[in-house]
Amino acid sequence: MRRLLPAITLYLWLLPGLALAQMLLPGQAANTTAEGLEIGTSTSEIAITSDFRGADLTIFGAVTNTDSLLLAIGQYDVVVVLEGPREDATVRRKERVFGIWVNTRSMTFEAVPHSYSMSSSRMLDDVTTPLDLADQGIGIDHVPLTPVGFVGNASNLGEFRNAFRRLQENNGLYDRNPSGVRFVSSNLFKASLRLPANIPNGVHTVRAYLFKSGKFITEKSVPLRVVKTGIEQTITDAAHEQPIAYGAFAVLLALVTGWGASVVFRKD
Repeated sequence: MRRLLPAITLYLWLLPGLALAQMLLPGQAANTTAEGLEIGTSTSEIAITSDFRGADLTIFGAVTNTDSLLLAIGQYDVVVVLEGPREDATVRRKERVFGIWVNTRSMTFEAVPHSYSMSSSRMLDDVTTPLDLADQGIGIDHVPLTPVGFVGNASNLGEFRNAFRRLQENNGLYDRNPSGVRFVSSNLFKASLRLPANIPNGVHTVRAYLFKSGKFITEKSVPLRVVKTGIEQTITDAAHEQPIAYGAFAVLLALVTGWGASVVFRKD
């Protein structure tokens, strides 16, 4: 009997673990893998023609290794962003001097996205904290705007940053849609992004961010090419690849056009 006591004690100590193991179905294992994110776009290239008036880009995605309970109560959020090519941007402030509006001050921001379109499953302030958004650079209000050679006070910096964002939004280059992402099934989602009519050429980047219970989990990105086609592309290539010939042709065309107009509208 005494020999059985250690065995019984060991069995009672392991009983909770054995009960948990029995609750798992055959072939089922505990989920210890972090959530993942996969995305794809409806097209990998946008062709810009002379009659382009803007378009909607559709992004499909899936969240993997999700917690079914958290998913059921809406604890997963997705933010999708389309970033344009990055380049330096200068903001100038005009002031009235002796009755004439002139540029008095300016500030250049380093490597900012020329265009920025964002969709989310709900309002960004409800997804996570402003600090986390700033850390990831998510949202128009949190796009990193680093001045080049800035010397001055913080109020001027904030003024120029707000002016840049306002100008980009007024021109349709920065856009936000707080309800543009929706889950079409338990873990599949669909997002819609607006492409403005004046979207810049180049390689854009589609980024998707996954949040769980307000915490950033992971992100995924894919490239998107925006190119001009037809006569617009021919003119653009000529201007960049053969500037001297392009300039000479432009001058010649202006002379011929002017001479032709004088002949047609000449008064005898």
